[in-house]
Amino acid sequence: MSADHASTRLIDDYARGDAAMAADTVWALEAHLETCATCRGRLAAAVATGAPGIAALVDTVRAGLEPRLVAAGRAPARRFRPRWVSAWMTPAMTPWLVMTVTVVLLALLLDVAGPPSLLGDASPVLLVAPVLPLCGVAASWSRGLDPVYELTASTALAGLPLVLRRTTAVLLVALPGLLLEGWLTGAMTAAQWLLPSLAFTSTALALGSVVGVTRAAAALVALWGVVVVGPAWSSGHAPLVLEADRLPFWGLLLALGVAAVIARRNTYSTL
Repeated sequence: MSADHASTRLIDDYARGDAAMAADTVWALEAHLETCATCRGRLAAAVATGAPGIAALVDTVRAGLEPRLVAAGRAPARRFRPRWVSAWMTPAMTPWLVMTVTVVLLALLLDVAGPPSLLGDASPVLLVAPVLPLCGVAASWSRGLDPVYELTASTALAGLPLVLRRTTAVLLVALPGLLLEGWLTGAMTAAQWLLPSLAFTSTALALGSVVGVTRAAAALVALWGVVVVGPAWSSGHAPLVLEADRLPFWGLLLALGVAAVIARRNTYSTL
């Protein structure tokens, strides 16, 4: 591809459905076609001359759908939604982000107004902070929670880029709230939960390349609840895994998660 347009050979190969084209090349070409009317016109001409069967199929489908679309009438007008919001978030993420903020507020209330014997010296905010972003991450790429999942998964930017965008949107909502709660309560420092939170997020994305992001995030939240939150609740002591001397472990886990995500970056489009 040149700086402005795709090459003729690339468009011809794409029009013929050449199976030898690399996946990243197909993604780059499709992303370019979304914004370049000139190359879309060249692709239409290439399909008409190089793949007449596809052109005939499209015409047949259009002829069958057009009467139905006319009879169905126009869809109701949608509320204004900036394009960048759709690129970074799915509509299903909104209630999950609201839930994330609500959980932070409830943890703050327990920290401030709860009886001293409820959790001893274990801060509720500190206990939920490392895994709280995973709730939004689980919803960011969920087949069951996204009503247009099939359309999203088939776009040119689907796969790891979209997963990272939605994960970033979750972190931008969750992390500032947690920072504010920690500052208000004084019960925890950012170092105690920020690095574990990022480590859990990267691990969820890494495991998500194998079992799906939603399953991976849910499994990590459950594991944290059983191994850390449960014992801290019963003993009344802050979990040792969040002590300052455990930070190198969380840093290593974060690095391994990022490395795994990079190594398996091509698998996210098939989840």
